Amino acid sequence: MPSEEVDVLVVGAGQAGLAMSEHLSDCGVPHLVLERHRIAERWRSERWDSLVANGPAWHDRFPGLEFGDLAPDAFASKDQIADYFEAYAEKIAAPVRTGVEVRSVRRHAGRPGFHVRTSQGSIDARFVVAATGPFQRPVVPPIVPGEAGPAQIHSSSYKNPEQLPDGAVLVVGAGSSGVQIAEELHRSGRRVYLSVGPHDRPPRRYRGRDFCWWLGVLGKWDAETPPRGAEHVTIAVSGARGGHTVDFRALAALGITLVGRTGSYADGTIHFRPDLGANIAAGDANYLSLLDEADAYVERNGLDLPEEPEARELGPDPACVTDPLLELDLAAAGVGSIVWATGFAVDYGWLQVDAFDENGKPEHRRGVSTEPGVYFLGLPWLARRGSSFIWGVWHDAKFVADHITTQRNYLRY
Repeated sequence: MPSEEVDVLVVGAGQAGLAMSEHLSDCGVPHLVLERHRIAERWRSERWDSLVANGPAWHDRFPGLEFGDLAPDAFASKDQIADYFEAYAEKIAAPVRTGVEVRSVRRHAGRPGFHVRTSQGSIDARFVVAATGPFQRPVVPPIVPGEAGPAQIHSSSYKNPEQLPDGAVLVVGAGSSGVQIAEELHRSGRRVYLSVGPHDRPPRRYRGRDFCWWLGVLGKWDAETPPRGAEHVTIAVSGARGGHTVDFRALAALGITLVGRTGSYADGTIHFRPDLGANIAAGDANYLSLLDEADAYVERNGLDLPEEPEARELGPDPACVTDPLLELDLAAAGVGSIVWATGFAVDYGWLQVDAFDENGKPEHRRGVSTEPGVYFLGLPWLARRGSSFIWGVWHDAKFVADHITTQRNYLRY
C-alpha cells in the first residue's frame, strides 16, 4: 500500500502542535497534525478534577483567541483549557487527525525526508515536528516497593480525594501540583505529610499585579538558561480558589506536616533528608528577591502601584520546620497512600533518528534538531524560560515554522 505524502508532519495536537499548525498555515506550508487521542487530551484525562491554570486567563492563552467566558484575571479550569484548544483548532482550521498513533519515524535512505509508520498506515514526510511536550512519562522514584503497603500513584493519575484509600497521605513533591494536591487532601479531612524539596516561590500577586506580569516586565520569562544548579527546581504557585501565594508556613498552620525531601525506605519506615529548613529558606529568598526587583522596577518607572509591606512578613517557622521529622513509620502513622508529584520524563522511543544525547535528551537549538528535518516543540527551556507555557510555546512555534519555511525554499531552488 503506497504511503501518504505530506510536507510537514506534526506529532501531537496539544498546545504545541496547534501553535505549530497556526504558524505553518500562516507561512503557507502544507502539513498534517496527528494526535493519538483527542485534542488537548492530557488536559482532560491526565489532570486532577479541580485543577486550574497557574496563570490568569489574560496571560495563559494564544494571542489569537481570548477565553470568552472568563474574566481576564480568572484562572481557567482544565476542561475550559481543553475546550479552548478545541475551539482554537477549529478557528485556525488546523488539519488535525485524531485517534492516530505514530509508532516510528525513520529517515529515508538515499533521499530526503522520513518514513512514518502509524496505527493507520504510513506517511512520507519531508519534515517532522515532535510536539508531544514534556509530560510524556510519569516519573516515580524507586524508593518505596510496591508491596510495602500504601497505595502509590503519580500526580497524573490523581483525580480527587475520594479516589484514594482511607488513611493519611504522603505527597512527595512541593511544586505547583504537589502543593495543590496536598492542600485539597487536607481540606477533605485527610492527615497530610508534604515532602518539600528545592523550589521557587513567587508571590501570586504583588502590588496589584500577578506574578506572570512581574516576570514579564522584569525580563525573566526571556531567560535562555536556568540558573546554575536550578535546572530541576520547581515553581510553587497556585491558581486554585482564585489564586494565592503558596506559603508553606500557612500550610503547616492548617495542619499539614512538612518534611524534607524523601530519601530512602526500609522496613516500613520512610526517611527524609534534613534539608527542610534550607529548602524553605531558599524559597523565601527567591520570593523576597522578586519583591525587591518589583519595588525597584516601580520606583525606576514611576508607577502608581500600591505599596504592600505586609507581603514581606513571613512569620516564624513552624515546629515541623524547626524540629523536622526525619523518618515516618508508614503503618504507625496510618498512611494509606503516597502521591508522587515528582514530574515527568520525555519518551521519544518512536522517533528513531540521530537527535538525542547519550541520556536520551533531545539535542537542539531553539527546537531545531541536530538531525536535519526534525524539530522539537513544547519542551521546558526550549528557547527560554517561558517555552513550556501556553503563550511561550506559541512564540517558539513561530521560530520553528520560519526555519522550516526557509529550508523548503532552499529545497525548491
